[in-house]
Amino acid sequence: MNSPSPFPLPPSHIRILGIDPGLRVTGFGVIDLEGQQLHYVASGCIKTPAGELPERLKVILISLGEVIAQHKPDQVAVEKVFVNVNPQSTLLLGQARGAAICAAVLAGLPVGEYTALQVKQAVVGNGHADKEQVQLMVQRLLKLSGTPSPDAADALACAICHAHGGQGLGALMTKGFRVKNGRLI
Repeated sequence: MNSPSPFPLPPSHIRILGIDPGLRVTGFGVIDLEGQQLHYVASGCIKTPAGELPERLKVILISLGEVIAQHKPDQVAVEKVFVNVNPQSTLLLGQARGAAICAAVLAGLPVGEYTALQVKQAVVGNGHADKEQVQLMVQRLLKLSGTPSPDAADALACAICHAHGGQGLGALMTKGFRVKNGRLI
């Protein structure tokens, strides 16, 4: 018997907050999903000041709490941390990601998690697309007049990925699976 999805069947309108966590810059993007149509709501970047780690994490937590309070998303999508060449950088990024997830959980929101490969595959059709390709496809899919910044585009792409496959009958259940060469195993 399959376990139930953490996301209920989609109503006709869902607001999704996408988050691209980073210790220096955390991107966020808010979109609405109405039926099969995507609509841009807002996006931006949270920049943390140089200084001690706890203070930087506090800025991420509080700022995302403000974004959530202002835009009132129904669901949150967060990019998963990839293992970096530098283990210290991976640990710091994981802590920024933890602060982002805590902001969503404190607001009582369900959180979907996606690898960069899944996000790029959903938005560009190529899991190994570069940042410029992601930016251009986000601009095209959301009918934006300009190209979003790389961090905001990644966050919007994460929200788009969630909208395309993270909920409802077409949900891609990834719990307990790994991604290898772009495939779930």
